[in-house]
Amino acid sequence: MDQTIFHLINRQWTNPALDLFMASISNVDIWKPLLALIILIAVVFGRFKARACILSLLVCLLIIEQMTGFLKSAIDRPRPKQMQSVRLVQLQRTHPEFLTLFHRPTIRFSDESDRLRSGPSFPSGHMADNTAIASCLTLFYRRRGAPYWLLTLAIGYSRIYLGAHWPSDIFATFFLAVGETLLILALLDAIWRFAARKWVPHLFQRHPSLIV
Repeated sequence: MDQTIFHLINRQWTNPALDLFMASISNVDIWKPLLALIILIAVVFGRFKARACILSLLVCLLIIEQMTGFLKSAIDRPRPKQMQSVRLVQLQRTHPEFLTLFHRPTIRFSDESDRLRSGPSFPSGHMADNTAIASCLTLFYRRRGAPYWLLTLAIGYSRIYLGAHWPSDIFATFFLAVGETLLILALLDAIWRFAARKWVPHLFQRHPSLIV
């Protein structure tokens, strides 16, 4: 089933518009300036909730990325392109990075040289990070944060489309990352309740919970 779904997404359900879209949303370097700007605005102009959300999110990402790296090494599952020839979409190199959005990507099939260029397949770092972001935004902002799940699902799909992960990698990473994020946020909230009550009681009176 894993192979069948992977081949459908990677080789058959493709077109030029999807090629550019999937490769773009999966490329973090394109969006780094925008993300940095959003974080800066939230920290400088946001209130307690915005700053608490950013801080909690950064802690979640830091811990989850460490866990992802550990699990990749421990499980050591081969990527699709390390086992077979897969369809690859490569964006044109530009400077600045976002200009690649205006160039048609290159399509090719993986070969022996691609098998050593990437680490293990499970869990997916892209899916773990974006699931953590979506979980945090939803818990802090409820309905206003929930739309990020659409981007998370699109990025998860793109990792299969681009031949980087098996469908089961994405599915399992989703639930793993949700669980990790909820545990980390619960711990951060407990730390806030204990520390804020003791050291910043006036702030604690206004914000007895880090999240709600």
